[in-house]
This record gives sequence, C-alpha cells and structure tokens, in this order.
Amino acid sequence: MKIQRIYLPLVLLMMVSQAAFATDDASLNELDAVWAEVSRTVAEGDFEGYKATYHEDAILVSGPSQTSYLIEQAFDRWEQGFVDTRAGKIEASVEFRFTQRFNDAETALETGMFYYSTKAENGERTDSYAHFEALLIKKDGWKMMMEYQKSAATQAQWDAAR
Repeated sequence: MKIQRIYLPLVLLMMVSQAAFATDDASLNELDAVWAEVSRTVAEGDFEGYKATYHEDAILVSGPSQTSYLIEQAFDRWEQGFVDTRAGKIEASVEFRFTQRFNDAETALETGMFYYSTKAENGERTDSYAHFEALLIKKDGWKMMMEYQKSAATQAQWDAAR
C-alpha cells in the first residue's frame, strides 16, 4: 500500500497545480477583445485609443536592437503612422496569432506573432511579421505592461501559427 500513499498525494498536488494555473476563460475572452481593439485602432488611425491599451508605465523591449525603453518613446515614433492612416494616406492593419496564453483574472502573458501591414496611396505595400510577447495586467480594464518584440518572423511561420 505504500504506492497508494505516494500516488494519491501526487495526483492531488497535480490537480491543484493545474487548477491554480488554468486559463481563466472569461479573462481570455476579455483579452481577445483587447487584441481586437488594438487591431481596430491601427486600422482606423485612432492613436489615443491605441495608447489606451497600454499601461502608462509600459515598456517596449526590442530583441533586434537589444534594448528596452518606456512605451512613450515608441509612441513618439509610431504616431505619424496613425496620423497618416486617419488622413487616408496609408491603410494599416495588424493581426495576432497566439502560441501560448497564460492568464488568470488579473494577469496575462501572451506569446505569439503579429502581422503588421501598410499600403500607401501609390499602392506600395509593406508587410512585417514578428514574434512577440505581451505582459498585461487588469487595472481599469486590461492594459499592456510590456511588449517584447522578440525577433522578425516569416510568412511561413505566421501560416504555421494558425
């Protein structure tokens, strides 16, 4: 009977651990809404709406440039793209695919890829794919605390992440 004494506590421990770290489905639906909002704001050139998806102290981490900085610096660089989109000078879109999603009711780590695309008035198109991670917290709605743009990705990797 020694096996049963060891086995039962191990099974109970595994069940409790899985329950403690299980994905919160209600929160997952809310997180899906956040990513839909990000996509909407990019497509419409809604810069203020886009900024509202980030926590005021958020950090952008760039794997390719091996640096990190406050999101406000990234906003300074990205704002013109939103202005041009709103003015109709370019069309912009962003889509997300996730390979791992860990969350509870108040925190989330989202891992996956994004596909950002622009089309200028002259028809010139720019497509970029990136591996990324996002750390979010639920305070007055879900807010991104950290965006880690890990590395460039390929369309084949994007297609495989369905």
